This record gives sequence, structure tokens and C-alpha cells, in this order.
Amino acid sequence: YVNQFPKNSRLWQVILQAEPEYRLQPDDIDQIYVRNATGDMVPLSAVVKTRWATGPDLVTRFNNYPAAKITGGPAPGVSSGQALAVMEQIANEVLTGDYGFAWAGEAREEKQAGGTSAIAFIFGLIFVFLILAAQYESWTLPFGVIMAVPFALLGALIAIALRGIPNDVYFQIGLLTLIALAAKNAILIVEFAVEQHRDGKSLYDAAVEAAQLRFRPIVMTSFAFILGVVPLAIATGASANSRHSIGTGVIGGMLGATAIAIFFVPMFFLVLEKLGVGRSGDTAAETGAGESEEPGGGALQPRAPAAPEGKSGHE
Repeated sequence: YVNQFPKNSRLWQVILQAEPEYRLQPDDIDQIYVRNATGDMVPLSAVVKTRWATGPDLVTRFNNYPAAKITGGPAPGVSSGQALAVMEQIANEVLTGDYGFAWAGEAREEKQAGGTSAIAFIFGLIFVFLILAAQYESWTLPFGVIMAVPFALLGALIAIALRGIPNDVYFQIGLLTLIALAAKNAILIVEFAVEQHRDGKSLYDAAVEAAQLRFRPIVMTSFAFILGVVPLAIATGASANSRHSIGTGVIGGMLGATAIAIFFVPMFFLVLEKLGVGRSGDTAAETGAGESEEPGGGALQPRAPAAPEGKSGHE
């Protein structure tokens, strides 16, 4: 090994190597010629002596510090994040103050990107909330839809726990998908309840009728999606573990959003609408309706124009 040089955005090594017949025995190193101070070529055996010794083939350095490289992998059923946490715990307990540790390669990338899934999930909730707030022109109704998401998360966590699947990045991608899937079921109920309430029904009657009429479409669409995801949960072959994580999490989340959340979304709609007094236009609509119930009952009536002077009122 001589040195390194950059070329085409890559770093190349310069290595000198003799032909195979000249490097079969350890004594062949004596046949190498080097240049002396006067410029003449002399054999290497004239200036150095060789002997057998023990030592490392490669001296590892990391961030300009002498280092020991450790390569490992998680046991079956253990996620890479759990394995990294255990290794950090052992290093903190065993290493003295003169030693430290740092991650390299895929472990370093995983540690740096560890919090991005939570950020993506939070922004997903925010986007869904803002879109629904603009659609319904209300700040309370989107909360009733968003509150269906925890039931989907509970179902997803129970599903992977029953199958012994770790909480990996593929499962977290499935959680991000569940935000839209759980919100879809809740929207089917809330939107119909809003229409019924605008038609004059009470909040309770609108919520009950919406839950009854939307139950069949929700169950049909949810189970159609679940059956479509089953191949992921039972996949075999290459990358099967990643598909197991996504499929199992999504199936469990949809079961939770369908079997549990569907009974709570009407209640959320009823409670939030009573606390928030519905949309801003409801109060004005009810006020206008109350003024027109009885003709002349307190409403301002236009008066007949006054008759001109000198003419009778019949004119």
C-alpha cells in the first residue's frame, strides 16, 4: 500500500504487487530492490532484516483515534434499534472514562434518522386536521375525526405484539398510512351527521342515524382493504419480514378502526359539537329561523309610505 488519490468522486488506493512467482515465500521479500542514497539499486536484504512476529493485520482508526471495530447484528425477533440500545448500555457500563464509542455505517444512519418517523407521523396528523378544518369550516369537527386514529394505533400495536414483530421502520410506515385509513372511516360518519344536523335534526339523532346508515359502507370498504393487505402479512421469500411488518400493522389498525372506533366516532361528534356549539353558521341559521316562525312576532315590518300632502290616503 502506497497512498490514495481521488478520481471521479471516488477514493482509489495505490498498491504495489509483485507477480505470483516472486511472492510465494517469505524470503522473496529479499528480492525486492530499492534505490540507495547514491541512486543505485540494492536488494532490500542489504538494508533490512526480516523476522517472524505477531501483530494485527490492520490497525483501525476512527476519527483519528485508535479504535476497535465491532460488527454484529440483532438476534431473531429483536429489532436493530433494540440491539443498538443494548450495545450502548453495555458500553456505558464497561468502558472507562478514557474510552468512548461511536456508530458507523448503517448504524450511524439509523441513529440519525431515528426520530424522523415520529416527526412524519405528527405532520401527518396536522395535515389531516387542517384539510378537514377547511372542508367543514370548523375547528371542532376535525377533532372528532382525528380521535379515531388512536384506536387504529392500538390495533396495530396489538397485532405486531401477537406475532412477535419488532417496531421497525416498515411498521412505522404502516402507522403513517393508518392516519388516512382511520380518518376515512370517521369522515363517512361525521360528514353524514353534519348533513343530517343541517337538515334540522338534533345532534343526537344526527349522530345515531349517521352511525346506522354508514355502518355497512364502512365495514365493506374496510374489510375489502384488509383482504387486499393479507398477502403482505403472509408473504414469503425475499424481503418477507418488511412486508410482514407493514401488512400486520395495517391489518391490526384497520380492525381497531373498524371494530372499535366506529362506535366512538358518533359520540365524539356529539360531545364536540355540544362543547363547541357546532360550526359558526349554525347559530346564525337558528336565529334566522326563530325570527320567521311567527309572522309579525317581533320582526320588523315595513310601513306603508306616507300619503302626499293634499291627497287622500286611498290614492
